[in-house]
Amino acid sequence: MKKHFLIFGAGLLLLSACNSVKAPEAILPIPEAKQVEWQKMETYAFVHFGLNTFNDREWGYGDSDPKTFNPTRLDCEQWVQTFVKSGMKGVILTAKHHDGFCLWPTQLTEYCIRNTPYKDGKGDIIRELSDACKKYGIKFAVYLSPWDRHQANYGSPEYVEYFYKQLNELLTNYGDVFEIWFDGANGGDGWYGGAKDSRTIDRKTYYDYPRAYKLIDELQPQAVIFSDGGPGCRWVGNENGFAGATNWSFLRAGEVYPGYPKYRELQYGHADGNQWVAAECDVSIRPGWFYHLEEDDRVKTADALTDLYYRSVGHNATLLLNFPVDRDGLIHPTDSANAVNFHQNVQKQLAHNLLAGLSPKASDERGKTFSAKAVTDGEYDTYWATNDGVNSATIEFDLPQTEKINRMMLQEYIPLGQRVKSFVVEYNQEGEWLPVKLNEETTTIGYKRLLRFETVTTDKIRVRFTDSRACLCINNIEAYYAGETSDTYTAKAEELKSYPFTLIGVDAEEAQKCMDKNNQTTCFINRNTLLIDLGEERTITSFHYLPDQSEYNIRNNQLL
Repeated sequence: MKKHFLIFGAGLLLLSACNSVKAPEAILPIPEAKQVEWQKMETYAFVHFGLNTFNDREWGYGDSDPKTFNPTRLDCEQWVQTFVKSGMKGVILTAKHHDGFCLWPTQLTEYCIRNTPYKDGKGDIIRELSDACKKYGIKFAVYLSPWDRHQANYGSPEYVEYFYKQLNELLTNYGDVFEIWFDGANGGDGWYGGAKDSRTIDRKTYYDYPRAYKLIDELQPQAVIFSDGGPGCRWVGNENGFAGATNWSFLRAGEVYPGYPKYRELQYGHADGNQWVAAECDVSIRPGWFYHLEEDDRVKTADALTDLYYRSVGHNATLLLNFPVDRDGLIHPTDSANAVNFHQNVQKQLAHNLLAGLSPKASDERGKTFSAKAVTDGEYDTYWATNDGVNSATIEFDLPQTEKINRMMLQEYIPLGQRVKSFVVEYNQEGEWLPVKLNEETTTIGYKRLLRFETVTTDKIRVRFTDSRACLCINNIEAYYAGETSDTYTAKAEELKSYPFTLIGVDAEEAQKCMDKNNQTTCFINRNTLLIDLGEERTITSFHYLPDQSEYNIRNNQLL
């Protein structure tokens, strides 16, 4: 009996050894664990609130009277309840904006909430918001402007010490923070203690940012650090709330700094980067970042916010949505309603995953441990992987019945790096595989890629991964039907047939930049009216134009 038992046991060991497959090697760069957790938040709120709110300013000069700050109905719980209902997982508050005014009773300057009528100088909005976040279960973070237009010593070494003491107060007195936000706007004109002059600093060296990173890692090791170039997460290169369809989570280490002149690159990342710095898409729900009464009727609609979700979270980034708190100290009801409806839109569109629990077929699998079934099991840490050297593969889904589909979600297992360089989604129609009709390129995936396309009716759908930096590691694929009225399908630029035209009074070489169907080139026109010559009288059914995507320059337009 013992001999048979031992032989049988050895057989089990041999069988086990044959079935064990080594996991794929990570391909650098890879994220830290805290960067993965940060990206899983997907959407979170920004709050701009301070003296600017009460003085109708965007960038305070540093000279506004603290006595003007008096929100009579301030309720941080109302803010946080709005964020929770809007699907936000956290909030970042402007503890100090460029004007230098502090929303906490700092011991370092008199230009703070201690010298306002609010709660007779005993208020602390950082504390109130931090406590509200704890109560309702969302994360808290702070924005601290390095630039300070109030401080007389800005530009000197003494100011840098002041800045670090402020940072220390925020990091040690208010509990855990998930992010520290350093703005890229630095240096320029300001009040500066009454000097009313302009000051220039070396953005690369003045603040000694490595010292800040070290302090943050010591006091708040879980926090991700935001600036134009990271190191935790990066600016996306615009304040319009979207990332490029091609979006790498990499930057070339040490190249990007606050005020980086090639900021348009940040929409796409550096394909050859050696540092993991995923993008954060910041945008305000209104035209301005701070509250302005005249913008009450200019709040982004739920549909507009839904579109931004697909172009931020759905483009391998996060969405940081700003709420300008009003002079009462509340989020305006229009802002709140539109944000909540936006979240409900997304939930409705992505409610029923048509691929859940299916057993797809893959052209290559790295053993049973990394089989194609992992992309439909709902587990983040299981993934389908191909064998080493297999950088292209196909995964196919047979649906139980014919379904309408117009959305897909794909995710890579980013703890092992971002890999996919190009892919194609196809559906089967009467035995023929056809590509779905998209209005953007299918290149990178990263943490999450969301696709919107013209509705197809099929019982088979597949994804062909055509190029990758290494073997594939895909942990999730989902498909949905979002309805026919969820948004309007927009054809690719190359599918549109435009009448020939010329721009009157614009240099021909410059005008060509608005006709080349390349959204990374811009035709600049130094006047408010643009005349278009069609050459002859024509019937027009539609007019298409795309403003420069790096700046919010066009606020109103009229077609005559």
